[in-house]
Amino acid sequence: MTSQFAIALKQKQYKTYVLSDETANSVLEIVPERGGIATSWLVEGKEIFYLDTERFTNPDLTVRGGVPILFPICGNLPDDTFTHKGEKWKLKQHGFARDLPWTVGEVATKGSAALTLILDSNEKTQAVYPFDFRLAFTYQIKGNSLEIFQRYINLSEEPMPFSSGFHPYFLAPDKSKLRFEIPGMQYRDQNTHSKGYFTGVFDQTLDEIDVSFDELTGLAATVTDSSRDLRLTLSYNSSYGKLVFWMLKGKDFYCLEPWTAPGNALNTGAHLIYLPPGATCEMLIRMTATFL
Repeated sequence: MTSQFAIALKQKQYKTYVLSDETANSVLEIVPERGGIATSWLVEGKEIFYLDTERFTNPDLTVRGGVPILFPICGNLPDDTFTHKGEKWKLKQHGFARDLPWTVGEVATKGSAALTLILDSNEKTQAVYPFDFRLAFTYQIKGNSLEIFQRYINLSEEPMPFSSGFHPYFLAPDKSKLRFEIPGMQYRDQNTHSKGYFTGVFDQTLDEIDVSFDELTGLAATVTDSSRDLRLTLSYNSSYGKLVFWMLKGKDFYCLEPWTAPGNALNTGAHLIYLPPGATCEMLIRMTATFL
């Protein structure tokens, strides 16, 4: 009997791993050397993610699309700088995990299609972040769900401060048909720092929306796209204390980003994770796409 789960390797511009669940007509594409990013996710043969292919083909640009990984910070640091033990270090927006090549670990096709990617600290990371670590992220698809199970391992001889998150770009050709159920009543504008109360919709006439829900009351958010008859649920474990919503006018995407801590947490300490030496921390996010 043929397994419904498979993993194939395609040589495109970058080596691309293709995970599939044939019964659900579900396919996930992952590019380890381009920041370990998931670039495409088909459910019932329909694309869930947005990808700016022009930016993706240029290795000098950050990827705008798919699911970029945020580590060891989410957001920006003032002047891209943080201080550790009195010394200043430079770290760019969202950290370095989304820019570096990841290596392939285990692959599995029993009960699901799963691929583990690994990022180890190296000279490049130590030049901007003075800690030794290993990240092991397992992408798994089954039916209409995608899970990303994460292990963060501190190989340093001191506690390792970090925050982490994801920056998924969801395809939305008609954003006027989106309705959001987010477990938070109040949001904060990340540019003006003004606060507002959420009603389930965002003002599509604005050039940019960049808001953060800092006090979550639940572990899942749901987006209904009536133009595509699609309900998308993003769930996450309790390590993720924030959801950031970002959108640009005229672009066919919206982003709903689970973060463990706000921007500048490496300096302020706000909600920062301090992982003890030799310790491991585990987290999970899950996306489920249902066509109505």
